[in-house]
Amino acid sequence: MHIFSFEKLDVWKNAIDLAVDVYKSTGEFPKEELYVLTSQLRRASVSVSSNIAEGNSRETNTEKARFTTVSYSSLMEVLNQLIIANKLGYISDDDLVTYREKISLISNQLNNLKKYQVNRKK
Repeated sequence: MHIFSFEKLDVWKNAIDLAVDVYKSTGEFPKEELYVLTSQLRRASVSVSSNIAEGNSRETNTEKARFTTVSYSSLMEVLNQLIIANKLGYISDDDLVTYREKISLISNQLNNLKKYQVNRKK
């Protein structure tokens, strides 16, 4: 089986794990949140890894860096929504801390990836 280049990136792997965790957590949210916070949080978490994958397929480093920026923006959206979920009592303080640690790692990885993309010649 062929492995695509984005699948080798640790940041992509960590973003996938984050999305899976978000899906599991939001599965326990109240049903009235299904089309609001649950849906929005799931879409934003999937967007992180999706933009890494899509950006990695682009030809120029400028395009790649733009998708990395979009991925970072989606990551911040996830954090914002998790903070709201915590304030509403949908996730615990401990869960929020765990999510923050994962988001911090992914954030640093995205920043490093963008620096690499911007500084690369082509």
